[in-house]
Order: sequence, then C-alpha cells, then structure tokens
Amino acid sequence: MGLERRGDHWVWVGGPVPPGSDAITVWRVISVRRRSAANAHLMRHEEAHLAQWRELGVARFLTEYLGAYVRGRLHGYGHKAAYRLIPLEVEAEQAAVDATHAAERGTGDGAPPAVT
Repeated sequence: MGLERRGDHWVWVGGPVPPGSDAITVWRVISVRRRSAANAHLMRHEEAHLAQWRELGVARFLTEYLGAYVRGRLHGYGHKAAYRLIPLEVEAEQAAVDATHAAERGTGDGAPPAVT
C-alpha cells in the first residue's frame, strides 16, 4: 500500500515503527505495520495523536510526551508502564475507545473526538 495522503496527513503502511509497537504518529504522518493497517481501533488511536500534534504543535507535544515518559521512568516505572501512563497516550486511547463505541452503535462517524 505504501504512502497515502488522507486529508491533511499521510499514512505510511509498512513505514518505520519502533520495536514492540504497531504504529507511531509523528506530526502529520502515521506509520503503521502492514499487519496492523486494517485495525480500526489502532488507527483511531493514531488519529487522536494527529489531533494532539495539531493542537499542541511540535515543541509542546514533544515536551509533554517525552517529559511525561521521563518522569515515569524517574519514578521507577519500567518502559511499558511509563509509556502507558503518558497523559497523551491515555487521552488518545480513550478517544479511540469512545470513537470505536460510537461507530459500533452507529451514533458517530468513528472519528475520534477533538482534543480539548
């Protein structure tokens, strides 16, 4: 499938993804493993990150995201726990859950709610 433009962002199926992850969003690019590209919940999660990048901008997103991760590690959490406790990750996952439930009920378009 490769690189595909979707509105104001790109989806790169088969692009680089960190070990142990299925996808990563950096600014306006979602890079997703081929085996995970059809996972609607995952894509909603990554689309929520797109909204965060848009709202916060590059510098603030990276400061908040990486700062939260480092604080988690400094408090003694391992990699996975520190990652799961990043507020932007928690928010993106909740947005994906909400959008998935709305799509299943037929009460929404399945897009994640705007980040506020």
